[in-house]
Amino acid sequence: MSTDALAARAMTYLEGTSFDPVLVEPVEGMVLLRHQKPTSWTATIYDPVACLILQGQKETAVRDRSIVLSAGEALVVSHDLPVVARITQAEPGRPYLAMIVALDTSLLRRLYDEVGAVPFADTDLHALAAHRADPDLVEALSRYLALASNPVEARVLLPLIRKEVHFRLLMAPNGGMLRQLLRHGSHASQIARAIAHLREDFRGPVNIPELASRVGMSPSSLYKHFKAVTSTTPLQYLKDLRLLEARRLLSEGGHTVSSAAYEVGYESPSQFSREFSRKFGISPRLDRGVAAEM
Repeated sequence: MSTDALAARAMTYLEGTSFDPVLVEPVEGMVLLRHQKPTSWTATIYDPVACLILQGQKETAVRDRSIVLSAGEALVVSHDLPVVARITQAEPGRPYLAMIVALDTSLLRRLYDEVGAVPFADTDLHALAAHRADPDLVEALSRYLALASNPVEARVLLPLIRKEVHFRLLMAPNGGMLRQLLRHGSHASQIARAIAHLREDFRGPVNIPELASRVGMSPSSLYKHFKAVTSTTPLQYLKDLRLLEARRLLSEGGHTVSSAAYEVGYESPSQFSREFSRKFGISPRLDRGVAAEM
């Protein structure tokens, strides 16, 4: 099936929805996203996912590394990543449309064990990687989406089709970091553990030597490979986690700027305000007011 044909099928699950953007989950583990107009930069955290662009165009960036994705291209996110993203091409008659599949690390690991020692020339690896989607991957995703219209087939075939999709991603040119992640003792797997520790306790002070020791690395090795995998540093990553959580707290309306700053681990509200404004392009006080009006 072509990407255009898959886009047309995906649109049938979005018809009758006037909201923009709209996000639906037609079948377990798969989400369809539609935007009818371009957007400004938005900061968020990507969990490990694969995303196939069906229509329009999107730009995603981690610090100084940016990827522009067009229809027919697939994005693989192997690690939890704070990113900024924007829709650059979309209009009501031809909206931005993407298909997103959550990645199951345990399933990937079982597949990796089955595949065995297949030689790959993996170089210049990143946790955010894009490539033209292979026709076999597009076909597998089309069969995945088709399960939404047949609950009986979904109960029986969903595990099999999810396994095939994960296999296609693992073997894809942009699946290099997934392959590295699943190798026991690899730098990619050590960085994944470091990220898990940071996400678990992002409000507390971070001790880089202690964090490095917990994942079996030296501080210099942790810094080097963290930057290579995620395009950011451990301290920058931690800062992004805190700022994103603070913005969520402010949007809920139950916190002042100062209380949100203290809640996420800042000792100085003024420093928090400076870094918030630098990241989001708006002061936390103004951002809080905008959220309250929505």
